[in-house]
Amino acid sequence: MIDFLIIGCTLGLTAGFAPGPLLTLVISETLQHDVKSGIRVALAPVISDLPIIILTLFISAQLSDFKNLLGLISISGGIFVLLMSYESVRAKDVPQTIQKTPPKSLLKGILVNALSPYPYLFWFTVGASIMSKAMEQNIDSAVAFIASFYTLLVGSKVVLAMLVGKSKSFLNGTIYIYIMRLLALILTALAFALFFDGLMLLGIINLQHFN
Repeated sequence: MIDFLIIGCTLGLTAGFAPGPLLTLVISETLQHDVKSGIRVALAPVISDLPIIILTLFISAQLSDFKNLLGLISISGGIFVLLMSYESVRAKDVPQTIQKTPPKSLLKGILVNALSPYPYLFWFTVGASIMSKAMEQNIDSAVAFIASFYTLLVGSKVVLAMLVGKSKSFLNGTIYIYIMRLLALILTALAFALFFDGLMLLGIINLQHFN
């Protein structure tokens, strides 16, 4: 069980700090709203990954061509991330008052995670393989892997949200605008990366043609 605990911690920490739409959204929501909004985004995988795990395991067992579905999911995710990039560009100043309308950060995080191919790819490959081996050993090993993975995955993003939240008070309007534009640039790059991944998975783009 200890070995699966270590594997879960290692993969969770790596995934938690890995650049991607969800990590960028944690920073963006914390800056635009507050630390609680960033933490809500960080908690999104706990909610969205369960159906992803079930879906990927079911589809992988039923369908021979899983890449087309991943391709469509990736392109949809690219569109959503591109819209978030536009919202970041529109940011004008550090919010000083509490908004009357909730920022819906958790929903944004769930959508970003669900529309990204990365959770599917992880559970379709690495996660499914590790879970299979863990279940062969005993149920405790599987629980240890899942618990340690999500504790570190969510925990690392929560820590990041808290650090960004503390630095927010030192930001003036100009710095905030530049940071939001930088985040928008990163989100745009991630959106096009998702588009590229989607076209690759759909077979529309073939890297061999560029060689």
